[in-house]
Amino acid sequence: MNKNARIYIAGHRGMVGSAITRKLEAEGYTNLLKRTHKELDLTRQQETEDFFAREKPEYVFIAAARVGGIMANSTYKADFIYQNIMIAANIIEASRKFGVKKLLNLGSTCIYPKLAPQPLKEESLLTGPLEPTNDAYAVAKISAIRLCRHYNEQHGTNFISAMPTNLYGPNDNYDLFASHVLPAMIRKFYLAKKLAENDFTAIANDFKKRGSLIKEGQTELSKKEVVPALASFGIRADSVTLWGTGSPYREFLHADDLAQACLFLLLNCDAKDIGEFVNVGSGQEHTIKEIAVMVKDIVGFSGEITWDTSKPDGTPRKISDVSRINKLGWRSTIDLKTGIESVVREL
Repeated sequence: MNKNARIYIAGHRGMVGSAITRKLEAEGYTNLLKRTHKELDLTRQQETEDFFAREKPEYVFIAAARVGGIMANSTYKADFIYQNIMIAANIIEASRKFGVKKLLNLGSTCIYPKLAPQPLKEESLLTGPLEPTNDAYAVAKISAIRLCRHYNEQHGTNFISAMPTNLYGPNDNYDLFASHVLPAMIRKFYLAKKLAENDFTAIANDFKKRGSLIKEGQTELSKKEVVPALASFGIRADSVTLWGTGSPYREFLHADDLAQACLFLLLNCDAKDIGEFVNVGSGQEHTIKEIAVMVKDIVGFSGEITWDTSKPDGTPRKISDVSRINKLGWRSTIDLKTGIESVVREL
């Protein structure tokens, strides 16, 4: 891929898209195409096709998506399935129509059946029912995989799909209404520590950077309202309450590791090399309880961890089989503790 190739990163401001952008820039790629959602609504086909006709990207990364944790996935199912299907369909069709040389479609290992054999092998796709708490998002991502596969078969395109495991890193979503488990956990312990230190200035700064603990339409919290607002999310000066039992196993991958994998795949692998899609992960797993203790220690919170067992655990175990991408020549290099430490330093 020429260093001056026209490369479009859909979702360049998100955690994954920004990591890909940083990696490309570090490697000397100089012609990166970026558009914010306000500048380009990818759920609108005409807008998407007009952009491709005008800018003529040669390579495309699909990192744009509507994402969130269990609460958001359970509450906004229609939004998750509609927006993610439309984004993928419009970009993939425009890429075919305007001659994109290679496209990398990014999804998630939530595409697998809830009770698929572990570690999750690519061959397990569509072999059983999905996890109900995120089935809308999963269906949209499965649709994108199949779009790429069938476009390759029918149109001779070179569109590949990669399914990363649970991600974390710079520019993550820390909104407690919608974030995934690890960023939510990091923010909860951070706020609990600041509450224990009576550091309301740090809490106010956190609200400005990562969103207040109020829903749209409400007024800003006054200082006296902060403590009960934090408590409603299980954040107290002496304890942090987390959902579920803490027993599920999870695998996490730093966004910079994923960006490295994405560039590796784009440079070295064609659709015929990887099959329908390829998993991207660390191959290492921990219980949620183990991760909670790790985050608590790294943040420096001295209180207790309690578990709200009335809330769902989600999938009991989720670790990806990364043997296919390892055989292709890529391996994760950032261990979980080191990665979390780097994220916490930026809070």
